[in-house]
Amino acid sequence: MDDLNAVATLLAKPEPSTEAITRSRGRLQDRMTRGRARRRRGWLLPVLGMAVAAAAAVAVIVTSVAPPASAPVSGRDVLLMAAASAEHIPRGTGTYWHITRTWQGPDAPQVQESWTTRDGHRWSRNEPYATPGAVVEDSAPFTLMGAEIGFEELEGLPSDPEELKERIAGLPRNDSAMTPADRQGELVSPLITLITELPTPPQVRSAAFEALAATPGVKNAGPVEGGQELLVPLSESLEIRMVVDPEAARVARANILLTAEGGSAMSNSYISVTTEWTDELPR
Repeated sequence: MDDLNAVATLLAKPEPSTEAITRSRGRLQDRMTRGRARRRRGWLLPVLGMAVAAAAAVAVIVTSVAPPASAPVSGRDVLLMAAASAEHIPRGTGTYWHITRTWQGPDAPQVQESWTTRDGHRWSRNEPYATPGAVVEDSAPFTLMGAEIGFEELEGLPSDPEELKERIAGLPRNDSAMTPADRQGELVSPLITLITELPTPPQVRSAAFEALAATPGVKNAGPVEGGQELLVPLSESLEIRMVVDPEAARVARANILLTAEGGSAMSNSYISVTTEWTDELPR
């Protein structure tokens, strides 16, 4: 499938606070008590030689210490590291939530942008139905699995991974906006949407990374430019490839585009998505 046609058709580290450290430590200790973090402890302890695994996890994020080459990090570990980072990355401020999507077209890189205010007003550039290069008013809302979701609803999402998945599962849904894994209950695509495109609060982003880490079959293909390349299965023959920067708690690029407006597209090459709060008016 031609990347440009696919997208055009289907699109329709400051230091952590004491509170953040305490919260991260408590969550890690809770996971260890229930036996959920045995593998993560295996590489945290040798790295820093510390007796307290929760304190080691915080130190890894703050000092950017990486595990030794002899102890490769699993895909689950990468996502859990991103979850820990997400909690203490401050949310930005600004008038517009600005999304930039970039992919390689047949002849040149293609760029698509949108700007959304907190009250839901939206402008976009290079949507399939608009004049190329022009910024136009656009009424497309944020959606999650096809359900419209606004800033207030995003702020109210649970910060516990299991509760977050339950809340997402209870949303009205549109099967055309879901992947096979979603329909089987894994909720892969909405979790990726929460960590890539939507203006999700830090604690909810953290919960989304942690919930995604529980997806069966997640693998780490190794370090690449911008982070670690993870493979997330959608079916027996289909998988998402995405590059995750665990320190910045962001997805640098992926071979799937799950847009804030409910569109989706798979690509043979990577699609990059960047987001930011800005006061700059769309032009």
